[in-house]
Formats: sequence, C-alpha cells, structure tokens
Amino acid sequence: MSIQVDPPCKRIRLEHIEEGPDELNHNGALQQIPSVNNENTTMENSAVKVCNVCLGILQEFCEADFVKKVCQKVNSADYQFTSFVFSVSLPPQLSVRERAAWLLVKQEMGKLGLPLAKDDIVQLKEAYKWIIHPQLSEELGVPADGKSLFEVSVVFAHPETEEECRFLATACPDCFKPAKNKQSVFTRMAVIKALEKIKEEDFLKHFPSPPSSPKNLCVALEIQCNNGAVFVAGRYNKYSRNLPQTPWIIDGERKLESSVEELISEHLMAEFKADSFNFSSSGREDVDVRTLGNGRPFAIELVNPRRIHFTAEDMKGLQQRINNSSDKIQVRDLQLVTREAIGRMKEGEEEKTKTYSALIWTDKAIQKEDVAFLDDIKELKLDQKTPLRVLHRRPLAVRCRIIHTMRSEYIDEHHFRLHLKTQAGTYIKEFVHGDFGRTKPNIGSLLNRTADILELDVESVDVDWPPALDN
Repeated sequence: MSIQVDPPCKRIRLEHIEEGPDELNHNGALQQIPSVNNENTTMENSAVKVCNVCLGILQEFCEADFVKKVCQKVNSADYQFTSFVFSVSLPPQLSVRERAAWLLVKQEMGKLGLPLAKDDIVQLKEAYKWIIHPQLSEELGVPADGKSLFEVSVVFAHPETEEECRFLATACPDCFKPAKNKQSVFTRMAVIKALEKIKEEDFLKHFPSPPSSPKNLCVALEIQCNNGAVFVAGRYNKYSRNLPQTPWIIDGERKLESSVEELISEHLMAEFKADSFNFSSSGREDVDVRTLGNGRPFAIELVNPRRIHFTAEDMKGLQQRINNSSDKIQVRDLQLVTREAIGRMKEGEEEKTKTYSALIWTDKAIQKEDVAFLDDIKELKLDQKTPLRVLHRRPLAVRCRIIHTMRSEYIDEHHFRLHLKTQAGTYIKEFVHGDFGRTKPNIGSLLNRTADILELDVESVDVDWPPALDN
C-alpha cells in the first residue's frame, strides 16, 4: 500500500460527513474554509469544518492564496537563489492525530484480513510537501531541490497542542523535560518519542480513534527564508603595531577602535548582505606584531547571505575595495571556498612552520661573534610553560616546541636582529626574554645575559592554502 513516487490524488476525512460531493473542492476538502487573513495568517474559526487529522493543513494551506503569500515573503526578502528546499514545522499533536487515524485504519483493514504497517502510511508532512512543492516551484520560477542551500520554511501552530498532548506527559514523563530555549515541553520530537513508548491500548484509553473534531484551524505562525552560509578565504598582511586581529574588548570596554577582522569583514558583510559572520585564521599575531610576506591565511563564514553569486572579477574588485579602505592591512587571494576546504587551513597546524624576524636588545654589550653561534643551532627543543600574559585565557601546561633554524644579524653593541624558522605555536617573545624562566632554553640563557624583544614580525605562515591567485 505504500506510495513512494506519486502523491495521493484525494484527501480523505476520517469522520462521518453529511455533505454531498458538490460541497467538496477539487482536492476533496470542504469548501467552507475561509481564506488566510493577510494581516497575520490567522483564521476566522466560526462555523469551520476542520479536518480531524490534518487540522486544516491540507484544506487551506495548500491553496493558491497561501502559496502566493509564501512567495511574496520570499521575493520581498531579496535573496539570490537558483533552487529551494522547503521545510515545514507542524504542530506536535498532528503526530498524535496521525497515530489515532492509523490505528483506526489498521483496525478496519484487519477486519478485511489486510495488514497495515506504519511504513504503509504517507506522513502528513510528506503529503503536504508533495502538494505544495510544484506550486512553489512554479510561482518562484526555480526547481525544488533537497540539496539546495536556500531554505523556505513555514512554522504552523495550533492553540490546542498542550491540551491534546497532556496525556502523553502522564504516560511517559521522562520524554518531556523543560528546556530554557523551549516555550513548551510538548515539542515534536518529545511527542514522537512518547508515541514510540506508549502501548496501543494505553493510547486508545486516552485519545479517541478516529480523532475528535478540533475547535480551531492551524495558524501559519511564521514564514522564513534562509540561505546556507558562504565561505570566503584569503591571506592578510598587517602593517600596524597597534591593531589586534579580533576586537580587543576587556570587561565590556573596547580598547582599540578596530581590528583585522573588522576591517575585512565590514566589506564582505555589505557585499554579501549577510546577517553575521565568523572569522578564523591560521594562528594569530599579537596586537604589536606585524604580518608581512605572503600574509596569514584566513576564512570568513558569512551567515544567511542575500547575495551569493560572485565572479572571480567581482572578488578581485572586492579585494581592491578592502585594500583601498585602510593602510593598516592588505588582503590577497580573496576567493570563495567550500566549508570542507576550510579544514585544510587547520590541518596539522602545529606541524606547520612559521618564520619570524625579531629585533632584540641585550643589557650587556655584544659583538658580532657573541651572537654568531646562534646560526649553527638546529632543531632546538624548547619547553614552554603557558606564558603569564595569556594565562588568563589558556590552560596551564608545558608545551614542547622546536626552533628549526636561526640566523643572526648584528646591529650594534646592544641590538641584533634574529630570523627564526619555528614550529607553529611557538611563543617567540617568551623564547627571547625567558618569561621569568618559564621558557627554557631562551635567548637570554643562551647568551648568558638579559635579553628582551623590541619588535616582532611574522615573515611567513607556511600553510599552502588558499590557492594563490593571479591578482
């Protein structure tokens, strides 16, 4: 009996009716149902013959007026999309009424010697989608596609939900637990879970089969649109020593007026018309550290964007606008990527290498030969206890890190520049001054004098992502 391909051509009422065939519309529903109110999609419920199974879903909300209302909402939201997926949230007690209807039909079929399993019944939600999909597709001018990133959703509610589901809470109290973000314990999943537990005979003691006639129609509570996230990646250079990577806010107070994240994302948010964004990168630099060379890989997730179609030329133009807007940062290789591709930025992050240039001061006078021996040190192993400066946000631990190579550049009796190639995740400032002995060995201990760092630049982040572009 299971119908897997074509939707049913008729809707069946599981209650006795006196009306003749002339009083049914082309879908088999009673014609006395009033139209949707344009103000708030509620129904005038006086003298309405509401279906005792679908609560009016298949009576009123499949009709052309409601389909047009949904499409008007979609078009007014001004999204770019080439297909759509339709989702619907139904009142939880519809599952209860479907169960009652199924038990009745099962009983009647049994009298005829015909078995009927739950899987033989088309769920109301699926029947509704069968009916409304082609109408939405025709009205919107694009196909319905289960894999589409653009979602059109309708949420239905019914005033009698709690009243009709209350018996389940008594029979299966463990299924209904209050949650902070839920207005009612009678969620669809909780009701379905309870229906799976309750025995048929216990169900029939508390709920009529066939279901009784409801007093009200369902209400279309909200119609929403949502586009799947779009991901943009690139590399950024940071030229300021007074610019944090992300907003610097302490105890609710902003310390600096901007950040790398904001200087990039404000342009992306405006162009993609997104609701919000999430910024991530391959590591981070301190506020007073510059990032030079080919820059640091980053990715931005743009949540619920209205605009999603961008050509390579569009992205090049967007990159130029970002670069023209500030002398503190520059971006390159700006491109659209997939969610899966972002994982490459984080893969083996600690095994990657980074190169730095540090300007170092020493308290005691030095000659060129005093620092030249650093050039011969290879694969130097460090034990770095969590630095004091980040202890408030990182757990206390001792991390083993490696300095692969060093190259010194003598400047004067108290200054030299050190070029380092290190394992990603190495705390360079602490390697220089020792952090009160928390990093061992350190430049101070190797030179047998006090050393401190005056300037630090990231010269390369050796992550081969995102792909370099010819721009």
